[in-house]
Amino acid sequence: MEQRNPRVRWLFVWAVAAVWIVAILARLSYLQLFSYSEYLAKAQHQQQRIFEISPKRGALYDRKGRELAVSIPMDSVFSDPAEITDVSMVANLLARVLDVPAEELETKIREARTPVRLARKLAPETVERIKGMNLRGVFFQKENRRIYPQRGLAAHVLGYVDVDEKGLGGIEYSLDQQIRGRPGKMMVMADGRRRWYDRRESAADPGASVELTIDQTIQYIAEKELARAIEETHAKAGSVVLQDPNTGELLAAANWPTFDPNRAGEYSDDVRMDRAVSAAYEPGSTFKVITLAGAIENGVAVPTELVDCQMGKVLVGGRVIHDWHPFGVLSVEQILAHSSDVGAIKVALHLGGPRFYDTIRRFRFGQLTGIELPGENRGLLRPIENWSASSIGSLAMGQEVSVTPIQIISAISAIANGGTLYRPRVILEIRGGRSRPELPAGEPRQATDGRTAAEMRKMMEQVVLEGTGIPAHLDGYTAAGKSGTAQKIDPATRRYSSNQYVASFVGFAPVNNPVVTILVVLDSPVGGHHGGQVGGPVFKRIAEQVLAYLDVPHDVPSPSGTERAKDGPAPPKIASRAAARGRARSDSAEKRYEAAEMDHAERSSTPARTVSFGPEGAVAVPDLAGQTVRGVTEACLRLGLVPSLIGNGVALEQFPEAGAEVLRGGRVTVRFGRTGGQLPASARGNTN
Repeated sequence: MEQRNPRVRWLFVWAVAAVWIVAILARLSYLQLFSYSEYLAKAQHQQQRIFEISPKRGALYDRKGRELAVSIPMDSVFSDPAEITDVSMVANLLARVLDVPAEELETKIREARTPVRLARKLAPETVERIKGMNLRGVFFQKENRRIYPQRGLAAHVLGYVDVDEKGLGGIEYSLDQQIRGRPGKMMVMADGRRRWYDRRESAADPGASVELTIDQTIQYIAEKELARAIEETHAKAGSVVLQDPNTGELLAAANWPTFDPNRAGEYSDDVRMDRAVSAAYEPGSTFKVITLAGAIENGVAVPTELVDCQMGKVLVGGRVIHDWHPFGVLSVEQILAHSSDVGAIKVALHLGGPRFYDTIRRFRFGQLTGIELPGENRGLLRPIENWSASSIGSLAMGQEVSVTPIQIISAISAIANGGTLYRPRVILEIRGGRSRPELPAGEPRQATDGRTAAEMRKMMEQVVLEGTGIPAHLDGYTAAGKSGTAQKIDPATRRYSSNQYVASFVGFAPVNNPVVTILVVLDSPVGGHHGGQVGGPVFKRIAEQVLAYLDVPHDVPSPSGTERAKDGPAPPKIASRAAARGRARSDSAEKRYEAAEMDHAERSSTPARTVSFGPEGAVAVPDLAGQTVRGVTEACLRLGLVPSLIGNGVALEQFPEAGAEVLRGGRVTVRFGRTGGQLPASARGNTN
């Protein structure tokens, strides 16, 4: 047998090796160059677990820098299954503290390959109990939780968030991208045996803070008086909105029913709805302000012009419309004061459909106002080509048109400030954050001319002095306004209901230098349902407290504190005032206004509202130490004092001191915080 050459053998071995090496290199090259991303993703999926760390949401403040919504760090509990030897024991111990079924926790731990979150944002006492157990493989990670320190105050404006701090309502929703910030990340590394060996974190970027136009004290007054009105009238729902007529800024926006945004999930969608911007209703007689403003601006009517109201009946487009009272001849000014439907219809007929429609559009009815709150309803205003023959009669008295509270108060503010219609605003400033968003633009527009606005202010003042707004008459201030009583549509018959109404009153004060416009809307009050009757007193109570709080000087004489405490506010002498002006009224009308005066006097002199004063008309300042901002505000307003609030937290110092006697309407300055200190010298002064 011929022996093979060893050299040939070696060549064969080297050839096989070369082929093998080339194959290995080819495979490695393929994996490295063409499959790198795929295998890297698989490795990271096996070795890494990424948790999102929610960023700290920016705070929400009122116009004076007081906190309305803040985020605070809280502990969430995690478990590392690689370090837990007895899963059942750990699950059973944690279940007792977390109030979660032990089986659910055990399943979550066993199925996890890397650390897993067991519960989020725990209360401090719960965290301490878990830490006391000293369980191996259980650790904590900080996450932020949204807190609303004033609970339900301005809930619909602020909105609310979910467990991940994503905005779901109000400003929290509309500015969520800016307030939320950029989330951080926590990456957990595990080895081949799924054991955690490293953790890396990237910090979250905090969100922007927002300063609102809302004033916390004014908001509290609005909510308190709205709740009282709901209790007294048993209305199904209601809204109170306050606006600065010279800027369009909302000072307060209260709704009923309301909710606590700290527990928003416990309430229905209907309760969480912001009625001030989303609930459209027929305005009724408050819309007569728009009707008469259009007529005066277009030169078809003047306040002193007489109109035959035909004893309460008029035919429009083949439809007979009845007035709420059989009026005879009234001036245009009296049509507004006495809220004559027939009078307003005849003025609108003289104005004509096209000019009337143009007036309504210039006040931006049927259009979005552009307010920064979500869910705004544009209301309903049909194009003029879709009007029926009788539509002009319905529109003249506030039917066949629906508005939102924010639309009607903006329109009346335009009358108050001289004719300029401002876009309503709730955002004053946005501070910080990664981006600086542009606030919605909205140049003021001229809704009516200055002369017409001045005439309408005078006419609306007569509504309060001599007409349906008598219960809204203020002590120490002039006021102008208009009541509204609108029938609701019965869903069963699709016709106007005979016993369901929306009662409203809108007005401003003082008349010649308006500081605040106030709208009160009550849905389906029980018993009395006329706007002036149920909304007027609410307007009065709110206006007097807010004007005092804003240090607005009186523009008419006011009863002294002693007289007011003894006899209650004296209603204006309507009958004698009307006689001096030579106003003719029917006997039935006289009786109706006398009844309104009596009702107003009875409401004002209710024993529960009486304040006891010292021998010189002074009231003793209460001890406010340790109370919250809300508690101090309520205590001061209950005694007729004006609170001046500095800082946040609990009351640390007050001036004047507890027990000092101060005249009703005097100022009490209170400093809040967590540590001691002195009031600034500027806060120590005359309290009268």
